[in-house]
Amino acid sequence: MKAVEIVREIVGLFIDDGSLAIALLIWVALVAAIPLIGADAAWGAPLLFVGCLLILIENVRRTARRCQLR
Repeated sequence: MKAVEIVREIVGLFIDDGSLAIALLIWVALVAAIPLIGADAAWGAPLLFVGCLLILIENVRRTARRCQLR
């Protein structure tokens, strides 16, 4: 294996789908901004959990659909 292929495999272990990572980072940033807009910070944890769960479910559905098409 070439060095580039080895690095890609290692990165692939941690970031399989770039869109999942980006979506989660954006969601975390949005939830972190809740206190900045004056909303009750107590909603942060439930919103973070539900949002991450929905993002993960959508990512799994999209991946399963892609695998079925092959």
